Amino acid sequence: MTKFKGCSSRSILATAICSCLTLGAAAVPADEVTIIQPGAPGEPIRELSAEEAIQVAVTSYSPDDVRFMQDMIHHHHQALQMAELVGERTNTPEIVDLAGRINASQEDEIQFMQNWLRERGESVPKPEHHQHMQMDHKMAGMATQEQMEELAQSKASDFDRLFLELMIAHHEGAVTMVEELQEQPGSAYDPVLFEFISDITNDQTAEVERMGKLLAGLSQDPRAGLAAGYHDAGKAILNLNHEGLLSKPAGFFDPDNVAGLPPEMPKKNKGEGEEEGKENEDEWERSPFMDFANTDIAFSGDVMVAGSYHGFNIYRLQKNGLPQQVSSVVCPGGQGDVSVVGDLLIMSVEQTRARLDCGLQGVSEDASPERFRGLRIFDISDLKRPVQVGAVQTCRGSHTHSVVSGPGEDGKIIVYNSGTAPIRDEEEMPACVDSTPGDNRTALFRIDVIEIPVAEPSKARIVDSPAVFADDETGVVAGLWRGGDHGDDTQETARTDHCHDITVFPERKIAAGACSGNGILFDISNPLKPQRIDAVSDAGFAYWHSATFNNDGTKVIFTDEWGGGGRPRCRAQDPLDWGANAIYDIVDGKLEYRSHYKLPAPQSEQENCVAHNGSIVPVPGRDVFVQAWYQGGLSLVDFTDSVNPVEIGYFDRGPIDDENMVLGGYWSVYWYNGKIYGTEIARGIDVFSLQPSQYLTANEVGAAEVADMGELFNPQQQFPVRWPSKPVVAKAYLDQLTRRGAIAETMAAELYQALDSSDSLLAQRAKDQKVAGRLVILASLANVNNENDEVEEMTRAFTDSLKEIAKDLR
Repeated sequence: MTKFKGCSSRSILATAICSCLTLGAAAVPADEVTIIQPGAPGEPIRELSAEEAIQVAVTSYSPDDVRFMQDMIHHHHQALQMAELVGERTNTPEIVDLAGRINASQEDEIQFMQNWLRERGESVPKPEHHQHMQMDHKMAGMATQEQMEELAQSKASDFDRLFLELMIAHHEGAVTMVEELQEQPGSAYDPVLFEFISDITNDQTAEVERMGKLLAGLSQDPRAGLAAGYHDAGKAILNLNHEGLLSKPAGFFDPDNVAGLPPEMPKKNKGEGEEEGKENEDEWERSPFMDFANTDIAFSGDVMVAGSYHGFNIYRLQKNGLPQQVSSVVCPGGQGDVSVVGDLLIMSVEQTRARLDCGLQGVSEDASPERFRGLRIFDISDLKRPVQVGAVQTCRGSHTHSVVSGPGEDGKIIVYNSGTAPIRDEEEMPACVDSTPGDNRTALFRIDVIEIPVAEPSKARIVDSPAVFADDETGVVAGLWRGGDHGDDTQETARTDHCHDITVFPERKIAAGACSGNGILFDISNPLKPQRIDAVSDAGFAYWHSATFNNDGTKVIFTDEWGGGGRPRCRAQDPLDWGANAIYDIVDGKLEYRSHYKLPAPQSEQENCVAHNGSIVPVPGRDVFVQAWYQGGLSLVDFTDSVNPVEIGYFDRGPIDDENMVLGGYWSVYWYNGKIYGTEIARGIDVFSLQPSQYLTANEVGAAEVADMGELFNPQQQFPVRWPSKPVVAKAYLDQLTRRGAIAETMAAELYQALDSSDSLLAQRAKDQKVAGRLVILASLANVNNENDEVEEMTRAFTDSLKEIAKDLR
């Protein structure tokens, strides 16, 4: 067979086509064939030459590539402008060296980008012209003119700090520009361009890490730069006493890798095309799976239960508040959040490996009757031998749950279940409908209402799965935040299709939902039918994670788990309103934003850190919150003034490892009956007590320690704390009133004397009519109207406590 000239023999199909051309009619000369390029509908056809046609096919760069290079020239030039300011404003060696590296690299790269554009016949902008251009888009990380002027006017340490803050944002912006380019269809195909943008990402990411360390080093906070270690990490503590650390029990850690360090990755052998000592790019280090991570804790009387990805552990609290282990239960399947109601323990299970029988072998099939995802129920009447007595399967598993009420007269407990995982296969659970657009039967956009009969927990069941995010007018189940950012320089916020936590306050008949993309206030007057009464969003929140009310239910602290808890999100360069708390007042049933609060101490790249779980510390007359920040430690925050929250205490350790980001730190820290308990993910359980300080007086600490919290504490369930009529409580109020200048010094002195006498008498169980009468008189003198509502309420609480103490003395 004679081949058609120019045909290839690479394939049978190509050969067949060429044969047809050869056997057909005489070929038309190539120069007589018209090559056309159709326009858009209604537009004329364009004729092309053979050379033009080839160029259309082989174009290796796009308009997006061109604009990227033009923009990046301006972007790099601003970095040079900032670096030029260094010489006359600081002599910090590290900053001077950094500016030198920036000058060398950015000038070289500007020249490269100009040549790239010039070689392709594209417009080459002059770097300095960006200040005068009217850009039709905003370049990520660019400092504003006001910020540049502020930098030029600053010196010494102020200059160092601002320079690093702006340069970190600038470098991160360059990486963002690369990511945005790669998202454009047909972009970055040019191999030269591709190599260049890869270098930008690698070089500037490494430089950001170096600058982050420099910025953290400018902090005077004792928590900055703590030494790494598992047993011997550096520590910093303020206004707390560390009572002790209870290590993880046997069976709940890997004895060959107690700290959970990542495995050492093998290096490439020389001669494989890598530089000596350079790691294989296909190999990356990560922490071991969270098999043994400690999670949430619950309390009932003197019993403490600590959840884990591996099961749970039960402890007795001794008289000194330190826990003593009673038993361990191995039952893996998720983060294992726990609640206790009477003799029943409820446990959340979400992972697909979880088995109904608590087995360790997991489940490999896509659909299996052996898989369990939902709420487990255990009988813990014998603390040494808990028995699984109920199991409620749910469509999205159970990430967390909230005990809403019960057992009531009907003997039933009501629980809200929050599942965050993908929907189960309908073959495994037929009631689970996936996310087909427009199908309102979907298991997304719902919570589960579960009923547990105390007498027969095996009959626990889902009684409703209300679509609590539905649009009030249309009924569309996806009625709240649809996901995405909120505009320039805002956070990418998750879609609202589930709640992570729902904290209930039964006495106030309200609940606060931290629901992925929104913070929500619910009316739970009818626990079986929760009703959404308000929803808010926050441009700085990535993922609404948890919620905590103040003691009277008039405020809510929401937390943002930016990065999912496994990323370093408290670095010096991280925004203070990302991965933070948002504090809201509840006014006429609506959530009104007041402020953000974030851990003020910079953490390292090796420390996972973001806002996490906490509880109220019951100081009468004040709103105090103790909170976990993973490897950022724990923080004690006074948010009595919702607009101006203030840190008043903390504890922190250095990173577990000085080279790798190993998951660790506090999952939860809660106040319970005079102590603060923290589940440390990698190490065990820490116990703390309050220490009197300039922020909390000895009387305020004493009043918190005698507060009546009841005999139950479950995560996501709050009851109002009450204080007994004891002199230390009255003196705590008196300290606060004196601090505010609301009571004259002479009156305060007389009140303190009377309360000290009362304290001594009551300690001896003695009565004294004279002292009792004097307290009543002083109460009437102190109870005067005050223009400040907050002070007037505090005065009323104080005088009421004086009258109650007087009754006890009669």
